[in-house]
Amino acid sequence: MRLSLAAPVTAAGVLALLPLDALAHLRPRSCDGHELLIPRQTDSLDPTAQCQYYNYQPVQDIKAKYPTIWTTATIQGSDTEAQTLFSQINATIQQKAGSVVIKPASTAGYSYDRSDPDCWWTWQGCTKPADSIGVAADLIDVPEPHTLGLTIDDGPNCSQNALYEYLREQKQRATMFFIGSNIFGWPVQAIQAHKDGHEICVHTWSHQPMTTLTNEQAFAELYYTRKAIKDIIGVTPKCWRPPQGDVDNRIRLIAAGLNLTTIIWNLETDDWRAQAVNSTVSEADVDNNYQKIVDQGKNNFTTHGGVVLTHQSTNYTMSTLLKWLPQLKSAWTHVVPLASAYNWTQPYVETDVTYPDFNAYISGSTSSSSSSSSSSTAPSSSTTGSGAGANAVSASGSGSATGTASAAASTTSRSAALRTPDLDLRHIAPASLLLGIMYALL
Repeated sequence: MRLSLAAPVTAAGVLALLPLDALAHLRPRSCDGHELLIPRQTDSLDPTAQCQYYNYQPVQDIKAKYPTIWTTATIQGSDTEAQTLFSQINATIQQKAGSVVIKPASTAGYSYDRSDPDCWWTWQGCTKPADSIGVAADLIDVPEPHTLGLTIDDGPNCSQNALYEYLREQKQRATMFFIGSNIFGWPVQAIQAHKDGHEICVHTWSHQPMTTLTNEQAFAELYYTRKAIKDIIGVTPKCWRPPQGDVDNRIRLIAAGLNLTTIIWNLETDDWRAQAVNSTVSEADVDNNYQKIVDQGKNNFTTHGGVVLTHQSTNYTMSTLLKWLPQLKSAWTHVVPLASAYNWTQPYVETDVTYPDFNAYISGSTSSSSSSSSSSTAPSSSTTGSGAGANAVSASGSGSATGTASAAASTTSRSAALRTPDLDLRHIAPASLLLGIMYALL
């Protein structure tokens, strides 16, 4: 059953513009491999202080070449590169999946072939398209037993400092699925994630159910998010996750044409639903889901590992993840980013950026680095283990079992710092619309 995209937001802090020379600095990797001085918003753990809007000149320099944030992406009129690539991909779609239609915003009352010829995940959790489509199965688990692939959706978030500081202290890396509009809204936070060694993947431009979009719109949602990650962070991802898991063979072909591996999950926290409008999921339900993940880490996954879905969309989702991470790391033997779980030592198109494989990561090498290596380990789309889908049970966790007592203690103040009114720019809503208007006027 398709879920609503609506989510509560507040606009506190969006209107205050900070001058660039008033900001501190950090040194991320630039597009050409050199270091640049980048303005950092603040080191404060106070979400209100973190979420003061700022003007980042590199975004201003390129925004005219991109769709307006928090609107459905379309190919920009002067973008001949995008037009040429889309024409090629669209021809493939017509050849291999021409009968796949655009899906409705809700499955309620929708008449659809029960045999699921489109391998539509939202319908009944299909992750393995027919061989005739010519694309690999979606990744839903990791090959190593007792291992949790840690994934965090919907970033970057302006108030992420407490969570990211804790991850740095624990030398814990994750796979971050970034929304293009959030990258343009909070570019310094996006850069920080890569600087901290997290793997960066695509989560579309405006976070809409992808099967409800036209071929061009779906292409543009992926194309411009991938391009934004390259332009702002300096790397080109080779992985993506569909919002709400909404993918079918038509969308898979578009992603494959952009060299993006489709990643789903098999362990669900439902964290984002706890504070969603009209949701029946409570914060207690989310804690119960995390507890199931802890329990499964202790007792299950003896032949393969899990991929857990969490979010950094609100202060609540981040503080809840921060609260439960020590228990996840205690219950699971290993908690790792997906690039390490799949041994993707070069997870980006740029071959001079390397990432630790599984053995290196669990041995303590948790940072990505630049190298002159010309060989590349391409993402593999086949893993062992059980399937997931729309009815996946909340469960998962992994990581080193050491230091959990001190880690649990250190999360208390950060969780408190995060439990303040949210600034959620994940969805098209009043705060997002306000930011979009500001963005257009700057």
